[in-house]
Amino acid sequence: MFREFKADSLAVRIYDSRSGMGNTAAIMVCEKLTELFSRQQFVNIIFAAAPSQNEFLQALVERKDIEWQRVNAFHMDEYIGLSDDAPQRFGAFLKEKIFGHLPFRSVNYINGNAPDPQLECRRYAELLLQKPPDIVCMGIGENGHIAFNDPHVANFNDPLVVKIVDLDESCRRQQVNDGCFAALDDVPTHAITLTVPALMAGRYICCMVPGKNKTAAVFDTIYGGITEYCPASALRRHPNAILFLDTDSAGNAW
Repeated sequence: MFREFKADSLAVRIYDSRSGMGNTAAIMVCEKLTELFSRQQFVNIIFAAAPSQNEFLQALVERKDIEWQRVNAFHMDEYIGLSDDAPQRFGAFLKEKIFGHLPFRSVNYINGNAPDPQLECRRYAELLLQKPPDIVCMGIGENGHIAFNDPHVANFNDPLVVKIVDLDESCRRQQVNDGCFAALDDVPTHAITLTVPALMAGRYICCMVPGKNKTAAVFDTIYGGITEYCPASALRRHPNAILFLDTDSAGNAW
């Protein structure tokens, strides 16, 4: 059961439960994959790494009927400076949740510990230019960020595909709120992220945002100005984007 409306070009769907939201989003992504497979040999997907994606990712893992060996997988951001074995690394999160469970054609990791982070940005950008994203599966942060494009570094006209950013305090505090880190001082201050234009380059975008802590960001995304003040508001200009919410994150947005 869900309610649906449009915010400019953005389709907004509200589900009665977090599990219903995640399961339905996974069904829609798999339907889109099947459609794309009928027209092209391989499909490129970018995934977000966050607890908000858990139900969605688990539902994808259970879909053994999909030709995952025809999918090239990417992720959208990574901390700089965490140890290679740190479980908080987004690459490690996605390996545990999905990358290690499905037979993707390729899994393309961002190396947050590369000796030259700028060179790593260019390397990953080149991969994305070689394999342009067909589907972007993402979330929204408590401050409205998408990937690690916090309001103070987001640029809707960014000339870069991948860049280094410093993380604002609200973004870092969210990582503590999500239970990923014990204290704010443990959260890295910098990261590598795909830029807003890189994310918006996806032909189709599915954005999963559950939970009461996202209510303000969801409201700003739907009803605020389309500005970098709320980076997620860029979704309202995308021709094929769906925002999946549960009743907690929707709040009074409908």
